[in-house]
Amino acid sequence: MYSLLQQQLSGLLAGESDTIANLSNASALLNEALEHINWVGFYLMKGGQLVLGPFQGKPACIRLTLGRGVCGTAAERDEIQLVDNVHVFPGHIPCDSASNSEIVLPLRHGGAVVGVLDIDSPLLNRFTEADREGLAACARIIEAACDWSL
Repeated sequence: MYSLLQQQLSGLLAGESDTIANLSNASALLNEALEHINWVGFYLMKGGQLVLGPFQGKPACIRLTLGRGVCGTAAERDEIQLVDNVHVFPGHIPCDSASNSEIVLPLRHGGAVVGVLDIDSPLLNRFTEADREGLAACARIIEAACDWSL
């Protein structure tokens, strides 16, 4: 499934470098392709915080502090966070009480984290190592397609 998704994402973003447009289409594609999720979107680094970017799902937290919650931890550590049960994650920020598991992937440009891809699920243990690998490849496609200098 991820091989096809990566091909679709590459085709969708080909020839376009506008970050907001690409993140908007990427979140829409991921929302349609992934099963058992209730939120998918991006937070972008601005002024030392993560600020809500394009997404699909219910309204979300607007600003997140580095090192706090799953997104802030992923950004601060520059590490993928795969969380089977967000309710036991230290400092979890419950933007949507229906979310039970989450995966967050840092997005990088020039060696620095410029944002994160955040995906939530109402199911416990929704995300697997296959999701980690497949979504990491998707994140690399998104990183390469976007003009992060804006």
